[in-house]
Amino acid sequence: MSDKIKVAAPLVILHGDEMAQVAFERILATFVTSRLDIDLVEIDLTAENRLVTNGQAVIDAIEALNHHGVGVKNAGMTVNREQRDALLARHPELAVESLHPLATKSPNGAIRKGIGGNITREDIEFRNLKVDKPQWIGRDIEVETMDTGGIKDSYNTLSSATGVVKLVFVGASGDPVELHRREVNKGDPWLLATNDIDTVRAWAHRFFQRAIDEQRDIYLGLKDTVIAGYDGVMRAAIEDIYRAHYQQQAESLGLAYHYELIDAQAARIVANPPQRALWGVPDNTTGRKLYKLVEQLKRYGIPERKAQVSISRMSAGGGDQYGSYNMPAAEDGILKVIVDGDEKHARHVKQGDPILLMSNDRAAIKDWVLQVFRDASRKDKEVYFGLKREYMDYDEVFSDVITEARRELAKADTPPPSFMIMRPSSQLIKMITDPPRNALYPAQNLDGDIFSDISAALGGSLATASSIIESKNGTMLFEAPHGTAHDLYVTYLESDGREAHFNSSALIYAVANALETLAEREDNTALGDYAGRLKEALIGTVGDGIVTGDLKGKTTDPTTETVVDMQGFLDAVAARLSA
Repeated sequence: MSDKIKVAAPLVILHGDEMAQVAFERILATFVTSRLDIDLVEIDLTAENRLVTNGQAVIDAIEALNHHGVGVKNAGMTVNREQRDALLARHPELAVESLHPLATKSPNGAIRKGIGGNITREDIEFRNLKVDKPQWIGRDIEVETMDTGGIKDSYNTLSSATGVVKLVFVGASGDPVELHRREVNKGDPWLLATNDIDTVRAWAHRFFQRAIDEQRDIYLGLKDTVIAGYDGVMRAAIEDIYRAHYQQQAESLGLAYHYELIDAQAARIVANPPQRALWGVPDNTTGRKLYKLVEQLKRYGIPERKAQVSISRMSAGGGDQYGSYNMPAAEDGILKVIVDGDEKHARHVKQGDPILLMSNDRAAIKDWVLQVFRDASRKDKEVYFGLKREYMDYDEVFSDVITEARRELAKADTPPPSFMIMRPSSQLIKMITDPPRNALYPAQNLDGDIFSDISAALGGSLATASSIIESKNGTMLFEAPHGTAHDLYVTYLESDGREAHFNSSALIYAVANALETLAEREDNTALGDYAGRLKEALIGTVGDGIVTGDLKGKTTDPTTETVVDMQGFLDAVAARLSA
């Protein structure tokens, strides 16, 4: 007779890429299939399989999660154009023009929208991690952003009717061409933003010339994978100018150039600031937030972290940049936004200008706000919302919904926790420089992505944070907020698997969270006990000073640390669990 714990409900497993996937397979074998009698619904969400199935793998994942209700997702690659072309070269039967957006875009936004889920990220409560705070006072780092264009100069408003938003383009032919359409309800916010590509190029010249004149290392951050037709277009224009006009001179001066996705780059720079740098963040809403944060850090530094930081990220509505239409203009012409048959806005664009149209779902915003209040009440947290209300009707709707939700909860004799609404830049500064409160910081999608990566990096690493996606209908998806660790995967391959370095903590914690949820739903005491012991084995292993290389020197007593590779860490957790 098997001594495995019987689990009635299946668990959805969404596989990913690179080093994270190597770790995930070993975690499932060590802590799930060898110890539990459980059905796994496994879906291959690797970048290659998403491409080969023309996005069907993403649809399958959404259907499986909605049907079974609980899942664990591993990190997956979001391919840039170069990586996409390399995959297509391996599959000549595929034609780029016939690819569905789900085949190449990040699956994360589609999955969150498909299950109606919002994200909460917070530190795993390791007892003995004490991260040395980065030394910011006196660092010579400047942030350069664009003054005009983009969301700052967008046309944004609330839909006055329930119907269809159409983005129409009129070019040289004079014939209107519909570029995009989406359904909206009355009260839903929508926004049209464009950037003048010539202004972007002029900014690039000023940016690189300033770096050379002041002899600063060069950092550029955009979100070109998820917003390829907007941020990706700007990145291509900016880097073309760098290669053609400034690269040789920069290299001759010994200046380094770094491009990175803005969320990962922000985390890296805040947690490990360079001595002297010019940080280019062309997106001006993000750029202004990071400029204000950097100025604050240079003056006052970063205090020691004394409390867990929790961030709730609104993503269920498919709104903001991640759920946008984004594409460069094919020729000079006029863009028009038509809502339910009425023209609401028009503007000139030139060939190559990046275009972004986004909207959000007011009902989904309300679901999110109620979830934020519910989670904060359950964990006795204060809430700090970040909204740009002074010139953004798009954000004002969030403020109205917060008031509605508060009144509804009060009528039901369940008053919401104490909360405050502030600018997103103030929210970010408070989260980093005033962290001793037991607080929950709700943010919209892109802000939440950037803010949570910064917070996780200051907490130790992305591998020491948990991520929970919860939908209104009860679907729960647990994941690790870290990426696929491409550099570690290259080392793993080059050493024929002998060098396997990866911190598996967040993936183990995600699996334990999922098992704990299954136990609660089927009243399975043995499974609930096992999930709790798995979490304690993880926390206790680190508590004993057994750590992977990324946490070396970050415990309260570095002299007692034992640094192990990925397998050594998994073995230590397994041994403690068995004991």
